Amino acid sequence: MLTHRVGVTTRHPQMGTVALTNYLTAMSRFHNYSFGNVLEIARQMPAATKVAGFWTWKNMGRSVKAGQKGIRILAPIVGVRRKKDEEAQKDITKQNELVLLGFRDAYVFDISQTEGVDLPTLREVSGDPGEHLERLAAFVRSRGIQLTYSDDLHGALGASYGGRIAILSGQSKAEEFSCLVHETAHELLHRAERRTATTKTVRETEAEAVAFVVGKAVGLVTSTASADYIALYHGNASLLAESLEVIQQTACLIIAALEPPITENEESQAPEEMAA
Repeated sequence: MLTHRVGVTTRHPQMGTVALTNYLTAMSRFHNYSFGNVLEIARQMPAATKVAGFWTWKNMGRSVKAGQKGIRILAPIVGVRRKKDEEAQKDITKQNELVLLGFRDAYVFDISQTEGVDLPTLREVSGDPGEHLERLAAFVRSRGIQLTYSDDLHGALGASYGGRIAILSGQSKAEEFSCLVHETAHELLHRAERRTATTKTVRETEAEAVAFVVGKAVGLVTSTASADYIALYHGNASLLAESLEVIQQTACLIIAALEPPITENEESQAPEEMAA
């Protein structure tokens, strides 16, 4: 359940609020990377916003500035396993098979480390989720979850009941979006077996971390509200670290649902340095 967060004071300095916020911010920016590489990016350059390899920047008309130090991540080494002649003859489309051979050090650079032509600007929402709110509601309903609005949730901003989400009416669009993501995370993560296997602290920490990541990904201004909320439930960075994988998977699932449909005239391009 999401309770009021306004005015909450962090009373747990040991949690490392700055580090926690830096990591969640990095996750929102680089949600296509593995959580291990997100950690590396956040650790080496917390302020990074857009990263790419040296030649990717070149192809976009930008050059890495002299003397800049790359951000080290791990990239997969992919090889080809050739099938035996008799196997290949059975199906010519499956003559070769891609296999993961291992990992290698790779280096990416933040846009602040480059210079050149301006990148095309993406439409951003600052404090207003815009059409993302409608897409999120549609995603919730597509999962068979009933979405209702109430004038009184007994002091809560939102609640998850297992198959039904209730949101307090009258909130700003930004807060409504954040609450809905939080409760959606509960629905996706904390039902059936996993609910009994986790504590309330773990569940609230995970749900709010997902809300932070998704909110930042769509351009909402979140400040330290999520870190303060996690501290309210006595969550900490160590506890969050144990949940990174499920947080990332859930955030990516929701973010993917918020992306506009791809038309025939649009082309999709995978990130150059997709690493494990």
